[in-house]
Amino acid sequence: MAVRIERAAVLGAGVMGAGIAAHLANAGIETILLDLPVRELSPADQAAGLALGDPRLRGRVAAQAVQAALKSRPAAFFTPRDAALITVGDLDADLARLADVDLVIEAVVERLDVKQQVFAQVAEQVGPDTIVASNTSGLSVAALAGVLPEDLRRRFLVLHFFNPPRYLRLLEIVPGPDTAPEVIEAATEFGERALGKGVVVAKDTPNFIANRIGTLAFCEALHRLPESGCDVTTVDRLTGPLIGRPRSATFRTADLVGLDVLLHVCANLHERLPDDPYRDRFVPPGFVNTMVERGLLGAKTDAGFYRKEKHDGRSVILGLDPVSLEYALQEPATFESVAAAKAAPSVGARIAGLVAADDGAGRLLWQLLSVTLDYAARCVPEISDDLPSVDRAMRWGFGWELGPFELWDALGPKAVVERMQGEGRAPAPLVADLLSSGRESFYAAGATGVTVFGPAGGPAVSVPPRDRVLDLSGCARSGGLIAGHADASLIDIGDDVACLAFHSKMNTITEGVAELLAGCVGIVEERFRGLVIGNDGDDFCAGANLMMVLGAARQGAFDQVERMVGGFQQINQALRFCRRPVVVVPRGRTLGGGVEITLHGDAACASAETYMGLVEVGVGLIPAGGGCKELLRRVDEMLPHDLELDLLPFVQRMFEVVGMARVSTSAREAQDMGLLRRTDRVVMNVEHGLHEAKSLVLALDATGYTPPRERRDIRVIGEPGFAALRAGLYNMAAGGLLAPYDAVLGEALAKVLCGGELTRGGRVSEQYLLDLEREAFLSLAGDERTQARMQHLLETGKPLRN
Repeated sequence: MAVRIERAAVLGAGVMGAGIAAHLANAGIETILLDLPVRELSPADQAAGLALGDPRLRGRVAAQAVQAALKSRPAAFFTPRDAALITVGDLDADLARLADVDLVIEAVVERLDVKQQVFAQVAEQVGPDTIVASNTSGLSVAALAGVLPEDLRRRFLVLHFFNPPRYLRLLEIVPGPDTAPEVIEAATEFGERALGKGVVVAKDTPNFIANRIGTLAFCEALHRLPESGCDVTTVDRLTGPLIGRPRSATFRTADLVGLDVLLHVCANLHERLPDDPYRDRFVPPGFVNTMVERGLLGAKTDAGFYRKEKHDGRSVILGLDPVSLEYALQEPATFESVAAAKAAPSVGARIAGLVAADDGAGRLLWQLLSVTLDYAARCVPEISDDLPSVDRAMRWGFGWELGPFELWDALGPKAVVERMQGEGRAPAPLVADLLSSGRESFYAAGATGVTVFGPAGGPAVSVPPRDRVLDLSGCARSGGLIAGHADASLIDIGDDVACLAFHSKMNTITEGVAELLAGCVGIVEERFRGLVIGNDGDDFCAGANLMMVLGAARQGAFDQVERMVGGFQQINQALRFCRRPVVVVPRGRTLGGGVEITLHGDAACASAETYMGLVEVGVGLIPAGGGCKELLRRVDEMLPHDLELDLLPFVQRMFEVVGMARVSTSAREAQDMGLLRRTDRVVMNVEHGLHEAKSLVLALDATGYTPPRERRDIRVIGEPGFAALRAGLYNMAAGGLLAPYDAVLGEALAKVLCGGELTRGGRVSEQYLLDLEREAFLSLAGDERTQARMQHLLETGKPLRN
C-alpha cells in the first residue's frame, strides 16, 4: 500500500480530540472534526424555530470545540488562521466523508464498547488505504481491532497523544497483532516529521509505557503523603524542578489532569495487571476516594489538592491536608539538603545528593524514586525491549529531565541495589543481570557512540543514531570540539560545517559566549563551508547577561557598557557579512539578544515552538545589538524602491512589536511579527532543527554563496514619523494607559525606529542606525528607573512597571 497522509479526520471533539485536530491543522493537514449531533435545543434555537436534526445544527458541537481551542491558553493553534483547515460535522450524518481521508483518529470516550461501536461504523466508510487509529491511553489494541475486518486490521494501530497535544512531545505508537510494518513506519514518519513528535513504539500492555510508570510514581506519592510529615506544597517543591521534573510536580499535575481521570487509569491498571508486584499501589488511599465523593477533582471543579481563594483582596492558593481534608495556606518546609543540592553541577548529581541526605526531604525522595526506578526495571521487557524508548517516553510524555534508566546511572546501580537490599528489597531481574554482567551502568559512552545494556540479558548494543537528529555531544566526543569553555562550544558537525552552541545558564550571552562568537567567524571563513548557530537545549538564548550590564551601569562604568554593546553589534555585523553562510536555529525562548543573533543570519531553521521577542523595554532598555537596524533593513528591502511609499504603518508595526515587548507563541507568529522571514524554515520537530540547518548551509554553499554588502541607503521616516509616534505616546500617557517611564522608553525607541530626527526622513547607513541604538541604550542604562527594572527582573523573574 502507498502511504501518504494529507487529509485526516478526528472522531470526538472533546479536549483531546479538538487538541489533536488543532495540531493536525498546525501541520498543514486538512482535518475533519466530527462529534455527536446536538441532543438538546437551546432557548435561542427554539426561538428560531429549529428542531433536532435541522441541517443548520449539523457540526455545532465540533464547531464549538474549535472555538474553544481558539480561545485556549496555552494556544492550541500556531496562529488563528490554522483553524481554517478544520471542517466540522456530526458522527451520525458525516461518516461518509471518511472515504476521502488518509488517516482517521478516534478520540471518543475511554470505553472499550463505545470505541468498538465507532470502529465498526468506520470500517464501512474508509478507503482501502486509510490508516485508522485510536487515541486510547491504555485499552487493549487487540481488543479494539477485534471488530475490524482483516484488511483494516493491517492498517490499525494506536496513536496515543498526550495532553495538550501541541505541547507534549510524546506520541506512543502501539501496533496491533496484525498491523503491517509499512503502516508503523508511515505513522512514525508522520508523527516525527509532520507533527514534530518524539515517537516511541510500545507494546500492547496496559497503559503502554509512560502512563504505566508515571501512574505508579503518582500513586506512590499518594500513599506516602499522609505518613511523610510533609504537606502537598512541600512534596511538590521536592518533586518538581529540584529533581528535573515539571513545575507542576506531583499534585499540581494531578489537579490539571483531573483526579477522576487519574483514578480511571489506576483502576484500569489494577484490573488488567493481576500479577504486577506493585498492583496494590494502584488502589488509592481512602482520603482520595473521599476527595472524589466531595467533588474535589482538581482544576475542573476549582478544587483538588489545591484551591484558590481570595484573602484580603488578593488571590492565594491553599493546599489540602490529606488527614482533615481541610484547606490551609501552606509554606513549604525547608531542608538543609535542598539548599546544598542547588550547588550540584547537574540534575543527576543533585538527586544523588538529595537521596543520600538523612532528613525529611532525602528520606521521602529516596522512597519515591527508588520505587519508581525498581518498577521501571521490573516493567522491562514487558512494556518495551528498548531501554532508550522507556527513557524517552518519560522525558517526552511527563517532562522528566532524566528517564528512569538514566537516573539509575546517575545514582549508580550498584549503590542503589546495596541500599535497597539493606532495606530488605531484592533488585529487579534486569538490574541483577546488569550487575552480574560486570557493567556498572545501563549506558556507556565512548568515542564511537553510546551502548546500552540489552534487556534480554545479551551483550550491550549500540544506541543507533536517530534519523535527522544531530548529536552535538557525540560530535564533540568523537573529536569534533574545535574550541570551547563552560559557556559555549564550537563543534565540527561534519561535511565541513561548524556549529556554535551556547550552554551558559539559560544560554544567555555571557562574556565567554561573546568571546567565542567573535572568534568563530574567522575560523569558519578559513576552515569551513558554513556555520550553524544553535544548541540542543530547551531554549536558544534568553538574551544578554543583565547582571553584567547592571553591575557596570551602577558603578558608572559606561565606557564598559558601551564596549559591551558596541562589541555585540560588531559580532552581529561580522555574522551578517561572514564570507560563509550562517544559519541560526532558534527554539524555545529566543529573547532579546537571541533574536538579534537570529536576525543577522542568512537564514533561520526555527522550531515551530519558538517564542521570540525583543523584550528589552521590559527592563528599561531598547534592543541595541542591531535588532532595530535589522527590522528597518528588512522592511526597506521588502518594499519596492521605485515607488514613493508611506513608511509610517510599517514603522508603527515595528514599534508595537518591540515597544510592547511582544513574544510570539510560535515560529509562525514570529513570522507575522517580522522577527522571522517568510522564507525562513519552520521545523515541526525541535530535534530536527540542527540537521535541517546544516543541510541549508550546504545548499547555500553549493549554489555559490555570496555574502551581503553593507547597506548605506536604508529608507527612514525621520521627524514626521517621530512626531506621530510621540503624539500617540502622549495621548496614551494622558489617558493613564501608559506608565510615565514607559513613555520615556517609547520615545527613545521611536527615535531609533524613525532614524533619528532627520527633517524629512531620508536614506541612512547600517552604522548610522547602530549608533542610534547604542546612544539610546547608554542613555537609558544610566537611569535609576532602568536599573531598578533590571534588578527587579533578576530577583523575581518578572518585569517591573513604573
